[in-house]
Amino acid sequence: MLLLYYLCPRHWRNLLLFVVSLVFYGWGEPVYLALMIFTIALNYAGGLWIDGRRRRGRSQKPVLALVIALNLALLGFFKYTGFLLGSLKALIPGFSSLTVPEIALPIGISFYIFQSMSYTIDVYRGDAPVQRNAVDFGTYVSMFPQLIAGPIVKYKDVAEQLSCRRESLDKFASGIGIFIVGLAKKLLLANQMGLLWENLSVSGGSLSAWVGMLAYTLQIYFDFSGYSDMAIGLGRMLGFEFLKNFDYPYISRSITEFWRRWHISLSTWFKEYVYIPLGGNRRGLKRQLLNIFIVWALTGLWHGASWNFVLWGLYYGLWLTLEKVFLLKRMEKLPAALRCLPVLLVVSLGWMLFYFVDTGELFGFMGRLFAGQGEDIYSLNMILGYLPTIVLACFAATPAGKCLYRKLDGSRAQAPLKILGLSVLFLLCTAALASQSYNPFIYFRF
Repeated sequence: MLLLYYLCPRHWRNLLLFVVSLVFYGWGEPVYLALMIFTIALNYAGGLWIDGRRRRGRSQKPVLALVIALNLALLGFFKYTGFLLGSLKALIPGFSSLTVPEIALPIGISFYIFQSMSYTIDVYRGDAPVQRNAVDFGTYVSMFPQLIAGPIVKYKDVAEQLSCRRESLDKFASGIGIFIVGLAKKLLLANQMGLLWENLSVSGGSLSAWVGMLAYTLQIYFDFSGYSDMAIGLGRMLGFEFLKNFDYPYISRSITEFWRRWHISLSTWFKEYVYIPLGGNRRGLKRQLLNIFIVWALTGLWHGASWNFVLWGLYYGLWLTLEKVFLLKRMEKLPAALRCLPVLLVVSLGWMLFYFVDTGELFGFMGRLFAGQGEDIYSLNMILGYLPTIVLACFAATPAGKCLYRKLDGSRAQAPLKILGLSVLFLLCTAALASQSYNPFIYFRF
């Protein structure tokens, strides 16, 4: 694809990207290709309709409401029909005989529908120009580097790049570096932590439960940030600049700061398109707290059609509310290290809500955490065997490595060391791809 892209005349490159992206998506799920094309057509037409009504001095709100409603209806049907009908069947006796259909979730639907809606809303607000080129808009929605699991790219952030981007050797080279780092996060760290969690989540005593929880905390970070880095790196190789999606979230000193560093594209999307339109913090503390709970209930539901995701969202809504009311001021008096540890504990416990769909399994695991159970030899040997990887993963989750690298700025050794380091990482990743059978992507299911 890269060879074709750079051989292709510049004015045809978006068409090539659009076609390649459709083939990429259709290769995995050909039956849902029509759904993506319909989403592209719906929001493209919605933008033109809004612009036309604006030019004629007519209200654009009905069009915006219709397009958003259709987008949410698509997302709701595929993602939440089974959840809603299953909940009715379980909670209301009159629905006990209801048949709950099994509807497969189209890969990446949460991401590309949010991107499509951002375009329509940006055009309505006047934050971005209407896109009259259907191919350029289709390229934006379907772009394969970040199609499957983000980051969520807002239209206004790439509107100019769709028609005026300029590729360069430096940008291409830096894209390769970012991609390799993301690949290493996924294959060398996330997969290893995932294997450890898979074993310790179901066996062992209290120590195994704590180490397992740490392993899952590291797995989900390296899995998703690794994918985001790969998407950003591939985008840069094609001349696009996607915004950073993770910024070392596990060094955060508050839950508020954590959500400024974790899945930044999703947090900013909800802030710009839900929290601020609801009134944000402009209508007093009580309304602000209500808005926080609404946003976090929706954030939980966005992640999955299950009650554990709703609880996970409300869990963060509660902690953010406590911080706004009184915790944040008290925590600011503590040393930075002492502030990081409780935040990491809250986040790690939150990931258990995120992982366990079954409440019985969740409570059983929580019981292991705090019951003081002894260990078996198998679990202890596994923890000891993975200890070097755990230490390496903890180090890589902090900016310490980046700080050490920056000390080489301007030195002759910097470039050769960077090339050597990336080459070694790439060889290790290639070996891992050839040998590993365990290779899940956590965020594919959202």
